Order: sequence, then C-alpha cells, then structure tokens
Amino acid sequence: MSEQPKTTHFGFRDVPVGDKQKLVGQVFTSVARSYDLMNDLMSFGVHRLWKRHFVAISGVRRGDRVLDLAGGTGDIAALLKPVVGAEGEVVVGDINAAMLGVGRDRMTDRGLVSGLRWTQLNAECLPFPDNSFDAVTMAFGLRNVTDKDKALADICRVLKPGGRALVLEFSRVQSELFGKLYDFHSFKVLPKLGQLFAGDADSYQYLAESIRKHPDQQTLKSMMETAGFGRVEVRNLTNGIVAIHKAWKF
Repeated sequence: MSEQPKTTHFGFRDVPVGDKQKLVGQVFTSVARSYDLMNDLMSFGVHRLWKRHFVAISGVRRGDRVLDLAGGTGDIAALLKPVVGAEGEVVVGDINAAMLGVGRDRMTDRGLVSGLRWTQLNAECLPFPDNSFDAVTMAFGLRNVTDKDKALADICRVLKPGGRALVLEFSRVQSELFGKLYDFHSFKVLPKLGQLFAGDADSYQYLAESIRKHPDQQTLKSMMETAGFGRVEVRNLTNGIVAIHKAWKF
C-alpha cells in the first residue's frame, strides 16, 4: 500500500502539506489590495493600536538591523524605520509577491525608501546567515506558516545572541462571553463584510478559521522555548483576541 500524504490544516479543512503554501498564497494575493480593510474589519480598526504597541515594546533601538517577516504591506516596517534611524536597517520579508508589491509602493509613496530592503522569502528557510539580526518581528503571519516549529527555529538561528523575536498574532480569547461575541463576528459577519467591501467572502472565511487553528498563548510559548529561545514572555491585548510573544535568544 502506498503511504498516505501528510496533511495540515487550511482553515478548518485538511489539505496535503504541499498544497497549503499555494492556497495561502492565493488568499493573500486576493486580499493584498484590501489588506488594511481586511484588518479593520477583523479588529474594528484596533489593529493599528496593537501594531504601535507591538513596536513600542520591541526593545528595538537606533542602529539595529531588524527582520520583519510576513511584513509585505509595510505596516510594521513603517513604524520600525524611525526607531532604527539612518544607521539601522529593516529587511521586510514576505512569501507573497503581491503583498510585497503593495508595501513597497506604499512606502515609496510616503518617501520611506532608504534603510528598507524587500525580500521574497519563506519563513521556514530564511536566506540569511546565523546571527544576522538584532530583532525579528512577525505580525499576523505565523498562523499562515505551514511548519511553525521550523519557522521559529530558523528565526532563532538568524538572531544575534541577546536578540529578540516578537510575534503578534490572533490568539485565544480569555472571556467566554466575549469569545461568543467574537465568534459571531468572525463567522457570521466578517465573511459578509468581505463579500460586500472586497468581493471575496471565501478569503475572509479562511482568515477567521485560521485564527481558531492557531496555537493558543501557552502552546505557542512552549513552541518558542522548544525552538531554542531562552526566555519567552506573553502579553494579552484586548482580552486575548491577540497576544504578543516576546522571546530572547541567549
């Protein structure tokens, strides 16, 4: 008998491992031009405050070299660039060319060119030497990675000793009542809004499902420790709708 192919989740569906990257790519190519709208619909606009807080507690300093993964639209890079200053560099990495194109065009329009580098890459096999970055950030991207353990280990590899990894991601809501309201918004309202404003209900349905399949706060903390990080802190925002995991490489 032939061996059955390994599967992974794509939202609530099980798909062959080799298919997930392509399916996720189709979603983000579809929503690239409406990505800000997508985040506004998913978070009631609060994602902008989450991202500012994420960068504010990052510990990034002037002159640092930072890798921003899944950063295609440039939201985090735009916040990081003034912090690292002219002496620093922000490398924006994303697996999706359409997302990178949107971000590069947006940053160019804002006059943010110097000190930003754009690289199409896979977070599971980063094309950088060991000990290359002072910090690695990843906002709302880890849940779409097929092999999260592999990605976390490679993030740890490219960090300098003493460097920090920061992951901002949707997580497990802490209140049962609030969770029910959040589920109603995610599965009943969000896809309809996606269809109305972006003409794409299916992608928004997947994004809601992908949040529920993502590891919760403590599970992700344990995964980061297994990946080689010496210390991991977890900070819930908005009752755990999102969480920031901050980890150090020793």
